[in-house]
Amino acid sequence: MSPSTSSLRDALLSALATLPGTREFHLHVLVSSPRKHSGLFPYAHPRPRVYLQDVLVLLSEQASPEAPRQLVSAVEVSVYNVPSTSCGIVYISKVDSTGQGMFPSPTSTLVKALLSYYADPDTRPITVDTLWLQLFARAQNQYLFPNSSEHPGKKPLSDVKLCAWWRRVLGEVASSLGAKKPGATIRAYYILPGYNELEAINSLHVATPFDASVSPIQWTYGHPYSRSDIPLPCPKIQGSHNLGHFIPSFEDDPKSRFMDEIAHTTDADGVRSPEPKRARTLSRTESKEQHPVTDEVHKERKEPREHKEHKPEGELGKCTADEFWERMSFRQECVAGAVTGFFTVGIALPSSVSSQPPSAPSPLAPQPGQVAPNLVRRVVATLLNGVEFSNAERAAKSTETLEASIKGLCDNIAVSPPAEAARSPTSLAPLLFRRDSTPEPSPASATLDVPRTPPPKRGGSLPDISPNPFPEPTASLDTYRSHIYGSVAVRNPPLAPKVSATGANGAAGAAAAQPVTVLAVRKKKRKADAA
Repeated sequence: MSPSTSSLRDALLSALATLPGTREFHLHVLVSSPRKHSGLFPYAHPRPRVYLQDVLVLLSEQASPEAPRQLVSAVEVSVYNVPSTSCGIVYISKVDSTGQGMFPSPTSTLVKALLSYYADPDTRPITVDTLWLQLFARAQNQYLFPNSSEHPGKKPLSDVKLCAWWRRVLGEVASSLGAKKPGATIRAYYILPGYNELEAINSLHVATPFDASVSPIQWTYGHPYSRSDIPLPCPKIQGSHNLGHFIPSFEDDPKSRFMDEIAHTTDADGVRSPEPKRARTLSRTESKEQHPVTDEVHKERKEPREHKEHKPEGELGKCTADEFWERMSFRQECVAGAVTGFFTVGIALPSSVSSQPPSAPSPLAPQPGQVAPNLVRRVVATLLNGVEFSNAERAAKSTETLEASIKGLCDNIAVSPPAEAARSPTSLAPLLFRRDSTPEPSPASATLDVPRTPPPKRGGSLPDISPNPFPEPTASLDTYRSHIYGSVAVRNPPLAPKVSATGANGAAGAAAAQPVTVLAVRKKKRKADAA
């Protein structure tokens, strides 16, 4: 499908406008321009071309025009585009809330609107025929908002409730798309490492079938890497098996670290024995005279070397996808005692619907409203290290600082932080507005740096030697107003109270409840005591 002209910001604002209650939402959407990425399938041979985009969504709430803004939700997403297979991957990296907004929380609506925007081919901003939604659910007190767990209004979900929440959110996204696109092929998979299917169903309390009007999507307990109804992102080589063509690698993902471990495992003891040398029987001159090297012999000698160069690393050629997920139950966060979950949703359209236009733009071409990747990284660094949300007052100041910083970066000016923030040791104003410049010479520059161990090479990956033919976009105030920032005032009826089985509502039900009589138990005297 061709890229849509609709804006992600407008789609999110339209979904937020349906929430109950009276409040005003302020939204900031940062989408980076595409760039080359070689880490999605680091152990694939040959490695496919992949383009990566960073997406950061920040949502603040204002109860009244006089009240300060409070950041309530944030979502961080990575969007991958694989042109060779016309596949895209939307990886939900982090979702967090501060717990300082009104009820109901807008986080669920925000996440569903974001995923629906990329899942729907009519609004999808990348030209792909198949899309995969992937995430790793791991319960934590906070993900993107530092010290937000100290706020009493934040109620982090437990490990089981978090997995059930993601299953419900993805199921609603898939079901709504299936109703809109009846011809689409949609498959949903999930795995709770260490649990079989029956244990997973009982843990997530999904033994009762869902209502067909809410979630008709049938979930499959397992992984999609042994199915063929939906194309996988990485092209496979016929006649060979390499686990690196199936399992994608994401940032801060336990299965990526396990892939690294398998790729660097050789024999049982971890050390490969050297290959024995062939005994020399004839001299070079005698060998040439008696056995002349022809083109066929040269080809036969060259084939083993080429086969060796493309041989899967470590145990990737021996480990199957089923074995990988079975062993995953004993690795990383999956054995920490908490329930974790891997969720995957594949969406494919019929060939007649997903035919691409002949004049499709380059996947590396920046689209209107996109910003430089460095700008998104600066905002994320400030959010994680420069602000905190332990109480309402600090959250309001952090919201003001962060929103002013985004606007200042788009206008290429430095916004002066408040005096209290400037005196704070956690202030990241130098990080926010630092520009690349030539450092001044100093006497310390002549000294040697402390030796550092270089980062390990993953799969022998080489840096992209071809530069990006398109320059990075330059953000401006027009970009900020037209694509990044937006607000919507919500004036809807409040959410109806939950109906109790013993009354019209919770309070009436408590009042109508029958009193409970507690009977006192008398201790029976023993015969010895009576004597």
